[in-house]
Amino acid sequence: MKKVFIFCAFIVAATTLASAQEWLTNYDEALGKAKAENKQVLMDFTGSDWCGWCIKLDKEVFSLPEFKEFATRNLVLLKVDFPQRKPLPAMEKAQNDKLASEFHIEGYPTIVVLNPDGSSAGELGYVPGGPKAFLAELARVAPRK
Repeated sequence: MKKVFIFCAFIVAATTLASAQEWLTNYDEALGKAKAENKQVLMDFTGSDWCGWCIKLDKEVFSLPEFKEFATRNLVLLKVDFPQRKPLPAMEKAQNDKLASEFHIEGYPTIVVLNPDGSSAGELGYVPGGPKAFLAELARVAPRK
């Protein structure tokens, strides 16, 4: 009986992880997917390997099941990364530089939310308190139309 329970728990965990949404890195792909699925785009402007607040946001919010479940149902996730220790492909770096300029990014992390049509819905940064607090602030600054 114990083996059956462990096997079932493993299957549930594997299914949950398999359905978790991946972060895209291509802006056009993210917009196309958002439009097709009628979801908002959450753009995470981050310094993934050097920005302490970015790493904290990822650890306290983005990597947790509550956020992942919400994102799978409601968001297309786009990581716009500015790492210092790992190289990005040239096209991705050029895209990210252009997006940072276009959205007037002045610090990290900055979260920009777009509506499915690509129009701006809102902006926020690090929010203490885990997924619940982050999602409440997201709903406040970028309400779904």
